[in-house]
Amino acid sequence: MSQIIHRIHDDVVKRTAARCKARGITIPTFQQLRNPDKIPAAVKSKLPNVGLWDVNPLNLWRITWKNDTKTGLFGNVNFFEIPKAVTGVDARIIGLTGKFFPTGAHKVGAAFGCLVPRLVSGEFDPEKHKAVWPSTGNYCRGGAFDCALLGCTAVAILPEEMSQERFTWLKEIGAEVIATPGCESNVKEIYDKCWELRREFGDKVVILNQFDEMGNSMWHFAVTGQAMQEVFEKEKKAGQRLAGVSLTQGSAGTLGSGEYLKEVYPLVKLTVGEALQCPTLYLNGFGGHRIEGIGDKHVPWVHNLKHTDVVAAIDDNACIALMRLFNEPAGRAFLKKIGAPREVVDQLALLGISGIAHLIGASYASLGGVVASIAVMAVSGLGFMGLSIALASKIDSTEGFQVLMSFMTMPLVLLSGAFFPISDLPAWLAGLVHLNPLTYAVEAIRYLLLGSSSIPIRLCLEVTAAFAAVMLWMGGRMFGKIRV
Repeated sequence: MSQIIHRIHDDVVKRTAARCKARGITIPTFQQLRNPDKIPAAVKSKLPNVGLWDVNPLNLWRITWKNDTKTGLFGNVNFFEIPKAVTGVDARIIGLTGKFFPTGAHKVGAAFGCLVPRLVSGEFDPEKHKAVWPSTGNYCRGGAFDCALLGCTAVAILPEEMSQERFTWLKEIGAEVIATPGCESNVKEIYDKCWELRREFGDKVVILNQFDEMGNSMWHFAVTGQAMQEVFEKEKKAGQRLAGVSLTQGSAGTLGSGEYLKEVYPLVKLTVGEALQCPTLYLNGFGGHRIEGIGDKHVPWVHNLKHTDVVAAIDDNACIALMRLFNEPAGRAFLKKIGAPREVVDQLALLGISGIAHLIGASYASLGGVVASIAVMAVSGLGFMGLSIALASKIDSTEGFQVLMSFMTMPLVLLSGAFFPISDLPAWLAGLVHLNPLTYAVEAIRYLLLGSSSIPIRLCLEVTAAFAAVMLWMGGRMFGKIRV
């Protein structure tokens, strides 16, 4: 038995099957969504007459990356390549396009992966249960859409500061809507509402929490991962390899596709992005941000951290700026001026704000930034080497030197800003952090790899260089005075 289905309820399955038959509902398998060639011809013959967003059970068969909007049927995976003129990096960067799913977002697939296994096993009874979709946006839209197609009752829970368009659409499709306090980052308030519903309604509700539902990851593992593989195998040129995949954490469902790619290409690296304004993975921090679709302040149960190779802290200001660049006439004209092909400029408008975050994560650290960061580490290391020599020159025993260095190391590291944002610290503690020479090396590296820092990069480099020079001079001078 899978981790999703714990028991088969035969009586419920029979009633649900009769209900689906009466409503003309047939449910596709993951294999058919992964490979639409396996979809029955009888289904395909009806699809051209059904709109992509129509509340029609036939649209269950369109929960795939391969929808062809021109024919109403299926083709290759929807994707486009973002050229160096836009990314600024030599590596080829390809993005899958989720715009051509029903509801305009791939979250409809994650919701399908959570609901359908319970529906076909009888653990969800559409005559008795309400499906509760806790979300920061598109997941509850996908869940409400799936419920409408399957004839189930949906309850959508999302933060009150999400776009009004989402609330309006959810009500129009027939979902019960609950707004919780806060914005994209206020996931705890959504959890609290789920517990409240469970206490109030008991077994009348089924909480399909994307943050701990394995069906979320399994759908992406089975469908999205293979779509990525197909695109790479089709587009790669001689001598090229798949170096990495850039995704954002959010519910961690899409990271299931990264799990799949790691099985196929063991050397591939998985970059997991989150908002710099809410750096949960990056700095154990929290805060509000504007990257809709990647709610945070926690690590979801379905996030396999063992397979996360890189964490990217992405400034929401950068996402907003790029969204304007990709969509406003002046920005589009500029992109064409710097050499971006017209067809690519038109496709960039398909990127939502979380998709833009994926793009930034894929092109974040340049080789020059990595090399410069190593240089900063080396200079800072020389400074602390000089300090160590100076201290060792005044201490008679090896044991005493080791005790002193152990005593100094922990405060230096903890007060360097490496683990917590300096801006979140009280004034007195921030003052101590600014007196720590290691802080300036840490902030310089942060700027060189991530593009932003709490201290101006010029000041960071000047302080790091000055510290190294003074400490090396002091260490050499004091070492030279030692008399054996």
